[in-house]
Amino acid sequence: MGKLFGTDGVRGEANTELSALLALKLGSAAAYVLRKKHEGAKMLIGRDPRISGDILESAMAAGICALGVDVHLTDVLPTPAAAFLTQLIHADAGIVISASHNPMADNGIKFFGPDGYKLLDEIEAEIEQQVDNFAALPRPRGNAVGRMYRAHDLVDTYMEHVRRVFHHRLEGMTIALDCANGAVYEVAPELFSELGARTTVINDRPDGTNINQKCGSLYPQALQKLVVDAGAQMGLAFDGDGDRAILIDERGNVVDGDHVMAMCALDMAEKGRLAGNLVVSTVMSNIGLELTLARQGIALIRTQVGDRYVSDEMRRTGAILGGEKSGHLIFGEHSTTGDGMITASQVLSIMLESGKSLSELAAQMKESPQILINVPVREMDWDQVPDIAKAVKTGDDRLSGRGRVFVRASGTERLIRVMAEGPDLAELREITEDICAAVRKTLG
Repeated sequence: MGKLFGTDGVRGEANTELSALLALKLGSAAAYVLRKKHEGAKMLIGRDPRISGDILESAMAAGICALGVDVHLTDVLPTPAAAFLTQLIHADAGIVISASHNPMADNGIKFFGPDGYKLLDEIEAEIEQQVDNFAALPRPRGNAVGRMYRAHDLVDTYMEHVRRVFHHRLEGMTIALDCANGAVYEVAPELFSELGARTTVINDRPDGTNINQKCGSLYPQALQKLVVDAGAQMGLAFDGDGDRAILIDERGNVVDGDHVMAMCALDMAEKGRLAGNLVVSTVMSNIGLELTLARQGIALIRTQVGDRYVSDEMRRTGAILGGEKSGHLIFGEHSTTGDGMITASQVLSIMLESGKSLSELAAQMKESPQILINVPVREMDWDQVPDIAKAVKTGDDRLSGRGRVFVRASGTERLIRVMAEGPDLAELREITEDICAAVRKTLG
């Protein structure tokens, strides 16, 4: 990756690492690289509700208009809606200002091409090059500069798209929602209520500072209790920008992305709808997913971490289902990127058509014991440290043939993620703690 772009766009602490000046330069660079050579070039910008969004949105829009490209500003908008609408209005690019699940003080800028897919590495590299070349970029004059248009009504078009994907009514069902004080705070409660469900909602009062604050997909505990107390058939915990959802079953248990991929793949395969009998996930998915699919003749292809890599592999292989354990699920027939509400609609369809509860569907996959520990670090190059490499090899040798060890640097935060899977939880604890100790000693 380049010096600016990580696994999901450009991220950093807002107003320091990710400053208004950098956003201005990124806007101009993106306009220069991505605009088509035609009249009426335009880009779309959506954002989550965090307080720094106004600053970065204004700077990005100014940078784009300064290159002669119009900007459609949708205000607060889920990431998958931006991807969908970029295609719909034939924009040259879509931009989302969000740090997804990160704390409020962070923010990010991610880009979609005119086809609604995230940009290729080489295009990101070209944008970075033009950021460095900012002073030399062309400046149109007079009426050739771009204009800004307020376009929040486009969110209704996205909502209609999600409603078309779902062919059922939800009368008689109770659904609990945790909106993470993020981008879905309006659209998610509205959608499920319109479909006839009784909804009970928490964390739908964003004030710019409370996004992801002990809530949403990373903190499902309050939603787990709410599901049980409300007698709900399902709980949905979104992240800050709405491209992922963690599900809660009627018993209050977490149903992560691996279990959702399993139940959806098995249902699609049974109906003859799973193209190529393929599912794409990342190296972080539990080995239990692989074994569950294999028993039904479904192949699992793994990629590096990041839903953009899942999406790229899906396009390469023709797969129509893929995602991450974290809850980013891509249903290629309906979306170009992860979409928490479409994920929920697909699972609800299976529940209604099969007559099975969410816990019954989730039980189709048996998860192997897995431990994942995030270690804060000052440097990210863990694979250049002999002590860490030795600890990883020792763990691999212990689990040979029975499990696996996987270590990687986070693409969005200063963390080293240490994971181990295998049949014995106590053994996994020993292995991960040994590796984490080596990371803390050398990089912490």
